[in-house]
Amino acid sequence: KILHNTETAGISDKGEVKEFFGIVHKSKKMQEITEFITKIAKDNSPVFITGESGTGKELAALAVHQMSSRRNNLFIALNCGALTESLLESELFGHVKGAFTGSSSEKKGRFETADRGTLFLDEIGEVSENFQVKLLRVLQTGQFEKVGSSKTIKVDVRIIAATNKNPEQLVKDKKLREDIYYRLNVIRINLPPLRERRDDIRILAEHFLARESKSLNFSKIALERLEDYEWRGNVRELESVVKRAAILAKSDEREIVTAADLPV
Repeated sequence: KILHNTETAGISDKGEVKEFFGIVHKSKKMQEITEFITKIAKDNSPVFITGESGTGKELAALAVHQMSSRRNNLFIALNCGALTESLLESELFGHVKGAFTGSSSEKKGRFETADRGTLFLDEIGEVSENFQVKLLRVLQTGQFEKVGSSKTIKVDVRIIAATNKNPEQLVKDKKLREDIYYRLNVIRINLPPLRERRDDIRILAEHFLARESKSLNFSKIALERLEDYEWRGNVRELESVVKRAAILAKSDEREIVTAADLPV
């Protein structure tokens, strides 16, 4: 995922409800996080974002980028856990023509593309130890070689990494190298699960519903049901549930989303 950013617009305050580069909130916990992002964004140090799946780690990473001096350059996101080691190496470092079977042309990697911008490495805990050694060099020096090439490339990239696991436990279990951990863990942002920021459930639900249809509203019981649920899938699960409920209400040509529309 590659995004161009040309301005810092993205902060709004509608009464108690605030939106900070797509992070909709009113809870004290999220307010503290958005204030922290504002403080640390202009520095070029690496950022390590932790939190359960669905808590909005990529949104937080994008907010850091958009508040930084790099905002007019690229923000590039890559899910490290979705790729094999060989594909990950090619995606991040690029490759030259003929580097391996099927490489009919030269490819620029994410590090090179993100030069002077920000690279978001999600699920960093899924990367093999062998590849972590290669990654460490880039983190330390900004230098790497494309797959199949001996020519060294130097880039200026701010790294934001994320994991949905406990990074200290990953280090203890030897799934994350200690040197990588210390290199990434300069600035730490821990995103709370939705069940720990219940003040945000209602406003998020209404925000997602408004995106589906401006004419739809929740019944009182439906809202109570949403606020009482545990949301193990966090904001992502809430968004999915609201989307499904809106489809059902619209299909019946109703303007009210009822508790019967909710699978929770």
